[in-house]
Amino acid sequence: MITAEQKTIAAAIGSLVYENPFLPSRMEIERAILGDAFVADTSVWSRDVQHESRPNLGAIAARAEALLMQRWSSRDQSLHEDVATYVLYDRYSEKLLGVDGRERVAFYDDFARDAHELLDEPPDLPHLFACFYQVRRAFLHTFTHLVGTSMRAAQLRADVWCSIFTRDLRRYRRSLFARMNDVTTLIIGPTGTGKELVARAIALSRYIPFDERTRRFAAAPSTLFAGLNLSAMSPSLIESELFGHRKGAFTGALADREGWLEGCSAHGTVFLDEVGELDPSIQVKLLRALQTRTFQRLGDATTRHFAGKIVAATNRDLAAASTAGEFRRDFYYRLCSDVITTPSLREQLDDNASELRHLVMHVATSVAGEAEADEITEDVLNVINRKLGPAYPWNGNFRELEQCVRSVVVRGDYAPSMITPQKTSAIDGTMSEEELLRWYTNLVYQQCGSYQEAARRLGIDRRTARSRIKP
Repeated sequence: MITAEQKTIAAAIGSLVYENPFLPSRMEIERAILGDAFVADTSVWSRDVQHESRPNLGAIAARAEALLMQRWSSRDQSLHEDVATYVLYDRYSEKLLGVDGRERVAFYDDFARDAHELLDEPPDLPHLFACFYQVRRAFLHTFTHLVGTSMRAAQLRADVWCSIFTRDLRRYRRSLFARMNDVTTLIIGPTGTGKELVARAIALSRYIPFDERTRRFAAAPSTLFAGLNLSAMSPSLIESELFGHRKGAFTGALADREGWLEGCSAHGTVFLDEVGELDPSIQVKLLRALQTRTFQRLGDATTRHFAGKIVAATNRDLAAASTAGEFRRDFYYRLCSDVITTPSLREQLDDNASELRHLVMHVATSVAGEAEADEITEDVLNVINRKLGPAYPWNGNFRELEQCVRSVVVRGDYAPSMITPQKTSAIDGTMSEEELLRWYTNLVYQQCGSYQEAARRLGIDRRTARSRIKP
């Protein structure tokens, strides 16, 4: 019969099934399971390009398998189910990694057989299989693309996980998996902090039903993300892209066209980048689409249905903008039910000074491959230490760091100021009035990252500001 000590370990193993893997508490649970065998290899579960696997995982799986060999009383059935679920997922996690959603899943019969063997009362197996597939994808996209060893980076990964599964994975598995479309996610943070990476991680990790009869998933995850950069389009184009249009609705509408909302399936996501730049008239239409799940194409009275999820991003303070009357308050409150904040690079470095080496190594690996990454990393760090110093603000955030690495690879140096020639011309008096206006408008835009905010600061029309700004 299973002992009291084994029950304690089993309870800890069972909790891992529903624990957010990116919170520091995950490590404490692992320590409780393994005791003296626990390897303190990291304080948070993050991607290190040199060490992507963790030694504790194999030891935990072995202990879980051994526990299932013990005799369990009927009073401990729930605990047994949790441990068995952990073992079942561990057995198939690597195989799930190779599923692309388009092909027939050949190993599902093996999964079903093991589920019946391990679980006393097997649940809805297709649903359990779909949940396992979602968890595997969510971990992959969050772990791989949202890099960083600082606590700020770890919290961002944990926030993304919570946005996908909510804080209660048990409840999510029971019922919320089918209701997350009604929750709009708003990603806020400075330019260059990876807001689109966060949006992709959420969109590519959505729940996709599995059909036991055909042995196929309802959709391929890679097809379920559609991104629109609203700051790069005129209001009329945005409206057409989102809602579609009928032939003849405006000049140039030569045929009926389906918009992104209409083309988005129930498992899909439409990403609205720079949502703070959205024209108020479109805010009203999009608010109605989110509230009623219905809309009409431009020039058409037919009511159509939006079945998917909206993820939006902005570098503006929408709460302040709504208070100032610059953004519709009702639309803001419809967006902010789930908010994720992406930390600046400076914040991450202040949290953990060694983070810079990890991030440079990550970029160097993507730019030149693993064989060259170590040498390039040392070159880049030498340039940063010599020319920028440890307190450099990194106003361009992670995107600026990427350009710094590329510049060192190509030229062996990095000059952070992109406006020095124009500034010199302004001081020397050789710049024309038009050039001066364009230069200064771009300078303000670089500081605030928003067409609307740049226009407000300059006291000009938003369209005028946009015409002066070089993409």
